[in-house]
Amino acid sequence: MHKSVQHMVLIGGSAGSVSVIMSLIEQLPPDFIHPIVIVLHRLKNVSSELDKILMGLHKHKRVREPEDKDIIRNKHIYLAPQNYHLLIEPDKTFSLDYSEPVHFSRPSIDVTFESAARVFGGNLTAILLSGANQDGAAGLQMIQQQGGQVVVQDPKTAEYPTMPLAAIEIIPEVLILQPSGLPLFFENLLRTK
Repeated sequence: MHKSVQHMVLIGGSAGSVSVIMSLIEQLPPDFIHPIVIVLHRLKNVSSELDKILMGLHKHKRVREPEDKDIIRNKHIYLAPQNYHLLIEPDKTFSLDYSEPVHFSRPSIDVTFESAARVFGGNLTAILLSGANQDGAAGLQMIQQQGGQVVVQDPKTAEYPTMPLAAIEIIPEVLILQPSGLPLFFENLLRTK
């Protein structure tokens, strides 16, 4: 029997975010219990081994692309599959959706963030990284309105600052961190959530 997930971490990114995600996973504390869901814009027709690459960076976590109806488990890192929206269901399972792209993206960061906000409310931490469109900003705002903790990559450090800037514009109180500050942020999250 698995322990029910009480808090979840979401990471959204697009162009320019892969190196930040890889560095963060590599530096994640070994005892970090909360599930992490990564929604990354990827080319739909190009084979990706990103889940295997991420798994090689952290020996204490299972990294995988979830399948439809998979139960969300602690101590796991999930990578949204290419060309599907990833939703969080009320029973704390994943569902995959093939509806229209949002912000020209499938998976859409907003779709995942908003569905997670409806299920987890304030028991969420969401981070929005570098990206060339506004996907993720509205979802981040919804998480913040539900009482969740929201963070954006400092636009000055983002290869493509459009995504974090869009979030800052609609969430003035969002926490802005440089990538080098994310490992300490995760250590503190482990102690407080």
